[in-house]
Amino acid sequence: MASLFDEPEIPPDPRTVPLAERMRPKTLDEVEGQDELIGPGRPLREAIERDLLQSIILWGPPGTGKTTLARLIADLTSADFLAFSAVLAGIKEVKDVMAAAQDRRRRHGRRTIVFIDEIHRFNKAQQDAFLPRVEAGDIILIGATTENPSFEVNAALLSRSKVFVLKGLDDEAILRVLRRALTDADRGLGKEAPEATAAALAMIANYANGDARVALNLLQLAVATAPQPAGRPQIDVPLLERTFQQKTLLYDKGGEEHFNIISALHKSMRNSDPDAAVYWLARMIEAGEDPMYVARRLVRFASEDVGNADPHALVVAVAAKDAVHFIGLPEGNTALAQAAIYLATAPKSNAIYAAYNAAADAAQRDAASPVPLHLRNASTKLMKQLDYGKGYRYAHDESEAVADMDCLPENLQGRTFYEPTERGFEKEIKRRLNGWAEIKKRRRE
Repeated sequence: MASLFDEPEIPPDPRTVPLAERMRPKTLDEVEGQDELIGPGRPLREAIERDLLQSIILWGPPGTGKTTLARLIADLTSADFLAFSAVLAGIKEVKDVMAAAQDRRRRHGRRTIVFIDEIHRFNKAQQDAFLPRVEAGDIILIGATTENPSFEVNAALLSRSKVFVLKGLDDEAILRVLRRALTDADRGLGKEAPEATAAALAMIANYANGDARVALNLLQLAVATAPQPAGRPQIDVPLLERTFQQKTLLYDKGGEEHFNIISALHKSMRNSDPDAAVYWLARMIEAGEDPMYVARRLVRFASEDVGNADPHALVVAVAAKDAVHFIGLPEGNTALAQAAIYLATAPKSNAIYAAYNAAADAAQRDAASPVPLHLRNASTKLMKQLDYGKGYRYAHDESEAVADMDCLPENLQGRTFYEPTERGFEKEIKRRLNGWAEIKKRRRE
């Protein structure tokens, strides 16, 4: 029985609801930028419209339509639909939902679609709780994630789901979303009749960086703060420049984008492209990456991809690391840029990297033969009696400072691990090695 003191529910003022929520697509045709997935005739669209959907994982950047698709599925399906967030739900809630879904299937023959936003935030135990019900067909699982499912969703659950990749919206798709919001009188800003210049809309689209939610939030903020000389909000570039702060770059220091961009930096330097190298470096630094992490990767690159083709590369990379440690950011960003550009323009050789890998493989696979006696130090009388150091030839006493003496274990004699290239300083190293090999050959003969 209702109490005399119960207050009737008052519907929220539409003006207090975020524009992005009000403009959320109501049909599949309103979804922008994902035609490859849900365009007419596409398998995912067919499965949704025919109510034949199986468990899926929706993977994509923020603001690309993952939650929207889940809600549209809820409207179009005959199954019961339940949505909850992995941020708020615990293992108890998961088990309760699974038990209810099982009971509903047994009693009424109805399946349950369970939508889990940010499924990557569930730990392995929580994800495992879904498996029996997915396998039994009691639930259809829809997971949404901004992280790579290969790393964030356990293998058993992933193998029972189809992964669909949503892409960040291009500027044209964002512009269509913005224009719709400006003219829609029911859900959008049409009643206020704001006027926005083409340059202003393009600026918002660029700033949004593929995220429709960000674009709509920015538009709503711009309209709220715009002057109204003729009774209509006027949105132009100077207004946006005063309103916007620094652009937020899509970057997760612990997620896939972190590894994607550092990979792009490495491969750009390896391909001797200084422009791409400094761009990817700036992307990381401007997004808030730890500069010492970047410095460590540059030091590694200097040995792995430049090596002795330019021995100064390692010196420059270590100097950049020391400079960043000494002065921090933002002043240290130029030291990192200097190192990245130097490495990108240096002659390249992976001979050091290959030599170490070959030597490590020999150390792991071949018999660990003892150090040859002539290479051992005879630091005691007993060691001398056991022939430690016998036969050792001091290179400085030899003509041309090289002795005809094997320094590898007997089972590895004749093996070559380091093969210098003809690039940069390694060309000189190769000349030296060939010359010493000739000297040793003549002495043996």
